[in-house]
Amino acid sequence: MTLVEKAGLALLHRVDPEIAHGLSIKALKMGLVPAPGPLTSPRLRTNLAGIALPNPVGLAAGYDKNAEVLSALSRCGFGFIEVGAATPRPQPGNPKPRLFRLTGDRAAINRFGFNNDGMEVIAARLATRPKDAVIGLNLGANKDSDDRAGDFARVLAHCGAHLDFATVNVSSPNTEKLRDLQGKAALSALLAGVMAARDALARPIPVFLKIAPDLSEAELADIADVARASRVDAIIATNTTLSRDGLSSAQRDEAGGLSGAPLFEKSTRVLARLSALTEGQIPLIGVGGISSPEQAYAKIRAGASAVQLYTALVYQGMSLVREITAGLDALLARDGFANVAEAVGSSREEWL
Repeated sequence: MTLVEKAGLALLHRVDPEIAHGLSIKALKMGLVPAPGPLTSPRLRTNLAGIALPNPVGLAAGYDKNAEVLSALSRCGFGFIEVGAATPRPQPGNPKPRLFRLTGDRAAINRFGFNNDGMEVIAARLATRPKDAVIGLNLGANKDSDDRAGDFARVLAHCGAHLDFATVNVSSPNTEKLRDLQGKAALSALLAGVMAARDALARPIPVFLKIAPDLSEAELADIADVARASRVDAIIATNTTLSRDGLSSAQRDEAGGLSGAPLFEKSTRVLARLSALTEGQIPLIGVGGISSPEQAYAKIRAGASAVQLYTALVYQGMSLVREITAGLDALLARDGFANVAEAVGSSREEWL
């Protein structure tokens, strides 16, 4: 991390977290963030659900909710970028304050509630996206919708022409009863509608499913069955957690989803279990608590074909992206793996 980046992060941490988030978006628009482009090598290049990635380190949904800084983010080193969540109609989300730093725990709690500009505005921005980047959209449902399951298909139908992949997000804890859609019957019906919308696109794209870390063994098994039956192209494990185990920060009891360092072990165990349940038939994307090359590597060896970051960037800045990709390349070389794919699942048993 450069002195300029350290100073910038220190300033951002002196203001309200949501204001800081907005200022970081403005900094990207102004070109004030390190932009070295994606690091790649024969070891780092990989394939995710038919998508060629320069490296397996992606940006998780939630940072660029409204697809405002696609060009800038495409130069920050990520192998792929996920924006959103987008809903059919614009919505303000939950009342503020709704984002909290847990600095001592290297974590965050948010209860945004799918605040976004709506699919029409987001689709217009996606239409001008950089063509040399891999960009996906997290699909969401309006809080007051009479047909939440149908909302996911509507967003995909409207935005799909501008995407490389789309993610069905039924795992946010911040929209009431949204996680109920992870049940076997509800999820099967929802995915049937999304897949029909995907197949109707002029250029069908991969569809991913994002799950919660707070699922029982039986629920995970049901999701694995539904994912296979529904032809889901990949599963993202995991979203934020409702657990507060082991936290020390004063704001640990705020309502919302917890992300960051405390989620690493829990999300990695879910990832490994899902890898075993799907028997390697569905690619997995590991998310939750990654802040170092070693942790990204652990996710891959637990069963992930790629990983995503978000909360660690709040504490370590965008230079972390290049640090993790370079470190991951070195770890693959150290252990004699010719590429990422060879390492996937190689130590899964350690997490079961």
